[in-house]
Amino acid sequence: MEIPRISVAEVGARLAHGARVTFVDARSAHAYETATEQLPGSVRIPPDADVAQLSGRLPREGLVVAYCT
Repeated sequence: MEIPRISVAEVGARLAHGARVTFVDARSAHAYETATEQLPGSVRIPPDADVAQLSGRLPREGLVVAYCT
């Protein structure tokens, strides 16, 4: 399965039109812990996590956007 990329501008446009967007913070533990900012409301799923076990934390509807550094 190929996961499409989405630009910041496209995410912004979808948000402006009322789309439901869930952001997934997929940064490594080090990157997350040393970051000066986190996106409020984002779901934290590190890259080494068992995504199958954590998938219940993600909505079934709307756009899911994963981001990392």
